[in-house]
Amino acid sequence: MDPALLRDRELFKKRALSTPAVEKRPTASESHKKKKPKLDKESSSGSKHGSETSNGSFNIKTSSGYKFGCLAKIVNYMKTRHQNGDTHYLTLEEILDETKLLDISMKQKQWLMTEALANNPKIVVRDGTYAFKPKFNLKDKKALLRLLDKHDQLGLGGVLLDDVEEGLPNSAKAIKALGDQIIFVTRPDKKKILFYNDKHCQFAVDEEFQKLWRSVPVDSIDDEKIEEYLKKQGISSMQETGPKKVMPVQKRKKQSGQRKRQFKTHNNHLAGVLEDYSEGVPAKK
Repeated sequence: MDPALLRDRELFKKRALSTPAVEKRPTASESHKKKKPKLDKESSSGSKHGSETSNGSFNIKTSSGYKFGCLAKIVNYMKTRHQNGDTHYLTLEEILDETKLLDISMKQKQWLMTEALANNPKIVVRDGTYAFKPKFNLKDKKALLRLLDKHDQLGLGGVLLDDVEEGLPNSAKAIKALGDQIIFVTRPDKKKILFYNDKHCQFAVDEEFQKLWRSVPVDSIDDEKIEEYLKKQGISSMQETGPKKVMPVQKRKKQSGQRKRQFKTHNNHLAGVLEDYSEGVPAKK
């Protein structure tokens, strides 16, 4: 090899060794590109975990609270449509369509058909179709007036306004149309009772008789005595519609003094021989 080339080669090596080397660091964009697949992997695993959770026992659509929430929504809807005058029967598919409950599973539909709606006291089933079942099924104002008259004749008292509103479509309009044929009475718990206003019982009473009536004292007669008298006369007015009485809890009486202890007696055959020292040493005779 040419000696001149060898000298140039050696000089090049010396210059290369004497020149400091600077490491090139990756830019922020390059590092972000490298970490991005890892993030994507983590997000994919998170979404997988979320899908597993949604299909697992924590899914809200499979919980009992969701099922009974759907049932309550259906019963409230059936009540509202009955109050609006829509008393015709509906299939389960029609009910789910009108209540916007289209995403429930087949298992929940089966539960609604065989258990929830079939055993609900506010739902009546007929040939696979469903309707609302009020306490009093009233078609119009005449049916309401007949019901109140019947209760008055049998001594059953009045009817709760809540039960009338539940069973009579457009009840507010019907009650307003009846006018003074019915009487409203408000109970102590703020609930309103409807009574039949029997106009045949409206007659003039002599003022002297009114004074005699008001002069009779009734302070000594409490509610229990009045209720007992009504029962003897065969009258059970306002028992079902009236507020229930809460019986006071009777406190347990403390025993006065200490109970005297009783001992078993043994050796009865030695009654004349043994002496009793339970009350101390007996006095000498």
